[in-house]
Amino acid sequence: MKGLIQRVLEASVTVNGRQIDSIGPGLLLLLGVEKEDSLTEAKELCRKILSYRVFPDEQGRMNVNVQDFGGAILIVPQFTLAADTRSGTRPGFSLAATPERADALYREFLAEARSQLGDERVGEGEFGADMKVSLVNDGPVTFLLEVHSKH
Repeated sequence: MKGLIQRVLEASVTVNGRQIDSIGPGLLLLLGVEKEDSLTEAKELCRKILSYRVFPDEQGRMNVNVQDFGGAILIVPQFTLAADTRSGTRPGFSLAATPERADALYREFLAEARSQLGDERVGEGEFGADMKVSLVNDGPVTFLLEVHSKH
């Protein structure tokens, strides 16, 4: 499972011209689910992202996580993060989870994040939709976090 996090001042998701969710300061997470992923990987990646220290402390060092910072997280499913780009000039998607499995694990990830941060601090995209994602990247600060199946 892969999560591309970006520290943002604000972020929003629009579907069919209608904004479906938005956050203020916090993290935008683009979430990619691979076929070997399970609930274990979803929980582990969620724990890792929520505890990852990307916000500045009093000295300006990245020592504060989104929980302690008081920020929100906007979680957007992104199928293309699971692409195999190791060869050629076109991505392959044999590593990606099926849509049904990816949607189920995306929902589990959302539930885990809400259990840690509370409903009001977790926003979401729409699985399978053609989304327009807007953000103001703060820094910019962007990290790709991964957890791998132990199968």
